Amino acid sequence: MERIYETMFIVDPTLADEDRETIVERVKAWIEERVGGKVDSVDRMGKRKLAFKVKRFTEGDYTVMIFRARPESVNELERFYHFTPEIFRWQTFRRLDLEKKEAKAMKAASSTVSSTSEESTEKAEE
Repeated sequence: MERIYETMFIVDPTLADEDRETIVERVKAWIEERVGGKVDSVDRMGKRKLAFKVKRFTEGDYTVMIFRARPESVNELERFYHFTPEIFRWQTFRRLDLEKKEAKAMKAASSTVSSTSEESTEKAEE
């Protein structure tokens, strides 16, 4: 069963804009190819000041992605972050709130469909 995850990573701000964009595309490709997931959204927040100095950086280029994947394959993404030196901070976590919201919407849609089919059945019997 696929779950919904959010990953946020911070890229070296001293890189050129094109290089930072390339890294974002590499992360997206890694999720789709190696993790076997599907990226729902990519939010490029751009350069932001860090709350405290990390390594030698006082600012970073933030990106947030929402994606769907199987739980056992998410470690592949963590492995990618470890061997990509341009990414110096990251965090990935499960989004239960989005999963519950989606399940609730699906349940409401199925009850609407079932009530519509019941009405059709009743009209056909008459």
